[in-house]
Amino acid sequence: MTNPEEKPGMPEVPSGSELEAERTLSAMKAKASGKSEKLQKVLADLGLGSRRAMEVVIDEGRVEVNGKTAYLGLRVFPEDEIRVNGKKVSRDDAEEDLPRVLLYNKPEGEIVSMKDPEGRPSVFDHLPPIDKGRWIVVGRLDFNTEGLLIFTSSGQLANLLMHPRNAIEREYMVRVTGELTDEMGERLVTGVMLDDGPARFAHISDQGGTGLNHWYLVRLSEGRNREVRRMFEAVGLVVSRLIRVRFGDLELPRGLRRGEKSEMSRESVQEWLLHLKLAQQKAAEKGEFSHGHGRKSAPRRDRRSQAPKRENREGGSGRTGARRPRAHGSGTRL
Repeated sequence: MTNPEEKPGMPEVPSGSELEAERTLSAMKAKASGKSEKLQKVLADLGLGSRRAMEVVIDEGRVEVNGKTAYLGLRVFPEDEIRVNGKKVSRDDAEEDLPRVLLYNKPEGEIVSMKDPEGRPSVFDHLPPIDKGRWIVVGRLDFNTEGLLIFTSSGQLANLLMHPRNAIEREYMVRVTGELTDEMGERLVTGVMLDDGPARFAHISDQGGTGLNHWYLVRLSEGRNREVRRMFEAVGLVVSRLIRVRFGDLELPRGLRRGEKSEMSRESVQEWLLHLKLAQQKAAEKGEFSHGHGRKSAPRRDRRSQAPKRENREGGSGRTGARRPRAHGSGTRL
């Protein structure tokens, strides 16, 4: 007999006791085989979105595993059948697929979103087609900010790079109207209070300038909305130009003009992923994962013709450790 309160078309969600039994069985299978993975991780690895986005999709009851509505925390096995919005997703060779990584030199005046109510140009308008999944952007830039944007086909990789706990270091060239005093610089490296909490630069160095305009190189290990601009505003300076030149180990490729993109070669991606894995392992031993957060070092050579020549006005011992994988010159210009 049909339950009059049952809504047609709604997914069948296991009852409390059934849910607990399924979770127990899933845990037992996982322990026995050691080959299971969290469902949201599997979906992200397939390029369907970030882990957080996949958690929302699962929570909305839009994912089924072996004919039953999935739930957050469910672990799946290679032989399990997964459907999203009723469509079966293929997991063939998912583990063997190397993620694609695309570097884009974003110009000012493009939005980092697939849809914009105002109809402004989007960075996604310039991306090449992708066979599996979709392009996922790593670390957004606001409408008026230029420089390095990373796109990948791997939700897992995007999650690793963007998660706040990993504190991946970003580097920017900043042009301001005016000049930092010693007191202002000290405030920016020790910390200023913003509307959404305290913020600080791990490094600032003077890069010179002409007239009222002055350039600075800054490094920080988070990416809150308009954070660099707001930090300078907190000490009374207005940013007139902002260029991201590095994200973690990846630098803006030399010679990549604004509006151009370059896909990293498989060899470069493999080297970079290995470097990330080694960094995670070392961080796990120390209980941290900072990619240089808090270290002061001499600025590297200029990577852009648009920015002034860098002069090191701050002492430093220089960076040590593993050599960074070079993104420039190692991929395909598109």
